Amino acid sequence: MFRPAILRQVVRAVDQSTRPAALVAGPHQFIRPLSTTVSRAQRDDKNDPLTKATTKAPGGAAGEHEGKYARTDENVVIEYPDDADMPRSPVVQGRGGMHFKRTLAQFSLENRVTLVTGGARGLGLVMGQGIVASGSDLAIVDLNHEAEESARKLVEQFQKENPGLEQLPNVTAHYADVSNPDSVNNALSEVIAKHGKIDHLVTSAGFTENFDAISYPYDRMQKLWGVNVDGTYLFATGVAKHLMERKAPGSIVMIGSMSGAIVNVPQPQAPYNAAKAAVRHLASSFAVEWAGHGIRVNCISPGYMLTALTRKILDENPELRDKWISLIPTGKMGVPEDLMGAVTFLLSDASKYITGADLRVDGGYTLT
Repeated sequence: MFRPAILRQVVRAVDQSTRPAALVAGPHQFIRPLSTTVSRAQRDDKNDPLTKATTKAPGGAAGEHEGKYARTDENVVIEYPDDADMPRSPVVQGRGGMHFKRTLAQFSLENRVTLVTGGARGLGLVMGQGIVASGSDLAIVDLNHEAEESARKLVEQFQKENPGLEQLPNVTAHYADVSNPDSVNNALSEVIAKHGKIDHLVTSAGFTENFDAISYPYDRMQKLWGVNVDGTYLFATGVAKHLMERKAPGSIVMIGSMSGAIVNVPQPQAPYNAAKAAVRHLASSFAVEWAGHGIRVNCISPGYMLTALTRKILDENPELRDKWISLIPTGKMGVPEDLMGAVTFLLSDASKYITGADLRVDGGYTLT
């Protein structure tokens, strides 16, 4: 019987003897065998619907719906209304009454003072109402004089829902142009004079407009950045300085937007998206910088919220509503009340080990 080694030598010798001389390997030569692919019948891909949907086909080959739900539309132009044209924001009802269900005492904001910028209307007003319902006194800071009326109505609603209470929350109204350092400093001094201190800050002042990037008026872009970014920066640093001087812990919540993490469609709003991304990263940066002083800084990024202004926009642009909710996994827009619990949580001791976080309240929009 042949040994395996001898058998391999015989096979190798026979194999080499049958090859052309030019292909026989020398003692130090390696020849890689040629690989071949089985030929297949070529087909015409021009009419294949799947090929049309790939990069092999020119743009538009798959039809006009290419990228339809993932692109901005330059025809969507929405300008932020003047103050006189702004819809009024009602104080929500049924949110500040006596509580009969047990919850953690850590969520309480008793004996605290919270400053809310942009608190005269919209999200700021409703979050302020939730903060008052959780026990805090409140300083509403806004550019318009609607703040005084909002403060009065907020206390009236609280009194209706809490009959018999001897001590009502101290809710004050203050004027400030959040993009102006002198105006911000004056407002902070006034709040401290009225309340004696500031424990918490919510930076809710902000607005958006819709122009395509090339056509965006530069002066309006500067104004948008001044309110959304500069205003957030100035109030956050001002309150942080006050807390450091008191050697007191505190909590700051910056209101960003899901637009700081994604690009909304179909409305173009590049400056707003970038501004809210800046707000989100400011929160992260301040959280690290001020952690040693016991100051927590977090961000809330709301999705589409049906405020009075959003309702006005959708009434004038009804096609946007269906496009928006079709992209939200829950299939619904939020309402301002959906932010009450989120802001109370991040301000309160219930989140005392949370800082630098971005809490998205968007119905899952940014997940898809």
